[in-house]
Amino acid sequence: MTRPNILILMVDQLNGTLFPDGPADWLHAPNLKALAAESARFETCYTASPLCAPGRASFMSGQLPSVTGVYDNAAEFASDLPTYAHHLRRAGYQTALSGKMHFVGPDQLHGFEQRLTTDIYPADFGWTPDYRKPGERIDWWYHNMGSVTGAGVAEITNQMEYDDDVAFQAEQKLFDLSRGKDDRPWCLTVSFTHPHDPYVARKKYWDLYEECEHLLPEVGTMPYEEHDAHSKRIFDANDWRSFDITEEHIRRARRGYFANISYLDDKIGAILDVLERTRQEAVILLVSDHGDMLGERGLWFKMSFLEGSSRVPLMIKAPGVKPGRVTQPVSTIDVCPTLCDLAGVSMEEVAPWTEGESLIEVANGTRQRAPVTMEYAAEASQAPLVGIRDGRYKYIRCTLDPELLFDLEADPHELTNLAEDPAHAEALGRLRAQADERWDLAGFDDDVRKSQARRWIVYEALRNGAYYPWDHQPLRDASERYMRNHMDLNIVEESQRFPRGE
Repeated sequence: MTRPNILILMVDQLNGTLFPDGPADWLHAPNLKALAAESARFETCYTASPLCAPGRASFMSGQLPSVTGVYDNAAEFASDLPTYAHHLRRAGYQTALSGKMHFVGPDQLHGFEQRLTTDIYPADFGWTPDYRKPGERIDWWYHNMGSVTGAGVAEITNQMEYDDDVAFQAEQKLFDLSRGKDDRPWCLTVSFTHPHDPYVARKKYWDLYEECEHLLPEVGTMPYEEHDAHSKRIFDANDWRSFDITEEHIRRARRGYFANISYLDDKIGAILDVLERTRQEAVILLVSDHGDMLGERGLWFKMSFLEGSSRVPLMIKAPGVKPGRVTQPVSTIDVCPTLCDLAGVSMEEVAPWTEGESLIEVANGTRQRAPVTMEYAAEASQAPLVGIRDGRYKYIRCTLDPELLFDLEADPHELTNLAEDPAHAEALGRLRAQADERWDLAGFDDDVRKSQARRWIVYEALRNGAYYPWDHQPLRDASERYMRNHMDLNIVEESQRFPRGE
């Protein structure tokens, strides 16, 4: 078979409730809307874990954190765990990454043949939580509400500098691929860090939302005492008592977030424009690693199984995949098997241990996906949390907390816990049984604690004395670029041109 080129567009912390059927009408996102019109649009896709590194390791491998061992933003992603980059590369693809993937550990490629940028976040164990110290805030890297109070306008930030480069390197790679020097099919992953907080945007995008009617959340701030146990831990981890969050802060933070969606739309539009101008065809997949609560209930950022944090956009434009809205709940762990399916690449050798499912038949309406599972065992938790989305219900369990059960059709904002409602006893029993079969929470907790304890020792040891960082250093050999004296100028001028001259 002729294997298709694949372009994966990944964004960071994009709330899936803003993508009920592609981007919401009021978002200024013309390029994403045009892509959505040609794509299968999964309205209820859930992250495997609502935090960057765990969510991304799961997205790449098709496995939950309890399998990958990537429990938090400082847990090593094992080199022997196959990713979609490994599967495709093994089958003859050239694989490249421009942007963030938050790999932790000395392996900074995980199947990618080429990595065009470094990562925006550290690759070592320094961000390791510690279950031995419940309630501890590690101030130098934990989120706090300064991202909300500091929202506003800037023409350059740390994150803009990064994403500007991510987009530029991706465009240059597409130009290079068009030159046809390598006849292998390609898979290019372009992974941005926006619209992740801080909620700071360029003025041209900020101004788009001056009259926006969505600058306040649908569910306003709730008293601390009315939140579930895990949400209270998130508030505490975010140091909420040190900040006085006003309505104006909320409006500005949400405005900055929406503005950065428009910033991303421009970046993605430019990449798709290069793809079109160089006459290359590709499967296109867009996804986020997790969402952002955006002030709903007073919660911000991620770390929660509530919809704003756990739901992400997922769109697939591909031959054989029917465009349109898909209502079935699916997961980001389905991306790896879906990409392999689209490329005609077998995962048979690891299929018994892969939890994700190909979404081609789901998108085409010919198969039902099994209930979707989620896990969380990072900062703001003191023991692992697990969740199941099955039909209209979402079930959440942690050994420290009362069970949570929500009927998302009747209660889309998850304001009513039905776990003690006799009318929903059958659903609760069914989901309890699924959780009992799927998880050994005591064993999961022990694995997390063991990993954390080991990493604290290793991190402190490696920071004592000479330090060799694991951060990826992009390789750009200047002696092989442009024109050099071991090259023939005539060949260089012709081979680097697309389209070729007469």
